[in-house]
Amino acid sequence: MRSDTVDTYLSELAARVPAPGGGAAGALHAAQGAALVAMVARYSNGPAEAEQAPTVERVRESADTLRERALVLADQDVSAFRGVGRAHRMPRSTPEEQDARTRAIAGALSEAGRVPAEVVAVASRVLDLAEQLRPLCNPNVVSDIAAAAEAARAAAATSRVNVEINLGAGADLPNRDELAGAVAATDAVLRRADETTEAVREQILR
Repeated sequence: MRSDTVDTYLSELAARVPAPGGGAAGALHAAQGAALVAMVARYSNGPAEAEQAPTVERVRESADTLRERALVLADQDVSAFRGVGRAHRMPRSTPEEQDARTRAIAGALSEAGRVPAEVVAVASRVLDLAEQLRPLCNPNVVSDIAAAAEAARAAAATSRVNVEINLGAGADLPNRDELAGAVAATDAVLRRADETTEAVREQILR
């Protein structure tokens, strides 16, 4: 997906094909949030911000790493969703085939849930960086901190429902507790995103 044009990606997203879908979109929301944080950091490294340069540099490096990880997760989500489809198409004519198919479906759903669960974690880390950078950043680009927070919020909210749909599929998932933890953690991510956006709005409207 990283080599697609935006138009190609959106055309594929709009098409009647199983993937990419909401999971990949959630990962790309996270990537955009990380990219926006990195951009703000790069605009906040001039002479006026010399004292906080080490912190800003650490934020930038972390944001670049998170952007790359989110792109990897977008590709992994597409692969995982296709893996679920393959598992459902396995033969089930004999008890042995049925058992193999059941195990394959559970494994595929486990992976399909793991990816958006990790996107929730990436979104939370994007917010960590946005919160660190907001009071230090160049005020001319502080609105992009809010944009990053909203992208992280979209990533987390989108990914939560993609975890939930895999949890609700009825299979005995080996990572059920891990996935349930990601769902439970999402409310805090959404709240922090709202708080970051509100802090930016207060800063620019004062």
